[in-house]
Amino acid sequence: MSSASSDRLVLRRDEDGIAYLTLNRPDARNALSRAMMTALESALTGINADPEVRVVVLESTGPAFCAGHDLKEIRSDPGHEAYRALFAQCSRLMITILRLRQPVIAKVHGVATAAGCQLVATCDLAVASTGARFATPGVNIGLFCSTPMVALSRNVGRKAAMEMLLTGDMADAAAALRIGLVNRVVPAGDLDEAVAALARQIAAKSPRVLAIGKEAFYRQLEMGVPDAYAFASDVMVRNMMLPDAEEGIDAFIEKRPAVWPR
Repeated sequence: MSSASSDRLVLRRDEDGIAYLTLNRPDARNALSRAMMTALESALTGINADPEVRVVVLESTGPAFCAGHDLKEIRSDPGHEAYRALFAQCSRLMITILRLRQPVIAKVHGVATAAGCQLVATCDLAVASTGARFATPGVNIGLFCSTPMVALSRNVGRKAAMEMLLTGDMADAAAALRIGLVNRVVPAGDLDEAVAALARQIAAKSPRVLAIGKEAFYRQLEMGVPDAYAFASDVMVRNMMLPDAEEGIDAFIEKRPAVWPR
């Protein structure tokens, strides 16, 4: 299957249960215009309802992964209501990624700044090329990266997040790996295959179990420890009652590949 949004801002291609979504505003460094965010949220909503998709890869065309919000668009429509609508829309997009039943992998090359860095931090996993760079530079232009802060502070250590937010400095791929913003760093020539291999590995798991696990992961993060354990125990019981768990355990005992129920 291959499809695209009507304005071609987000492209989609499917391969072996993996949906590749490509941000397609290369001339604007894939800045998140209102139209781009609408197209991306629409594509994700469609994928969430697609039983054939097990993993999503978020990538981009051109020299940058995503340069954040479209500042020219922002300045062309100033005002309290316009700003409120913009940041509410961006927040909905990020929550859509978190609530998506499929795991989402960010495939990062070039720069990922401001809301682009937020996008990377929001994805469940991230693989970067050695040339990738990350920043929350709003402080340099009089606009603290408060919404990117939400995702960033939930993915890296507190002091690392504050340093990025307070200085606006670029972090290279090695630094992003060290602080936990990305999972892996590979040479640019290996990025495609490294991401595809990771996506295929995850896609081979039970899609129902992946969905249960992803939802539980984010929900328990919002709880205190005792409540998180009580919630996770209930999730484990619910998971154990699925035929997927029966098949997986039996396959392990019998030393054979699991065949996941559809």
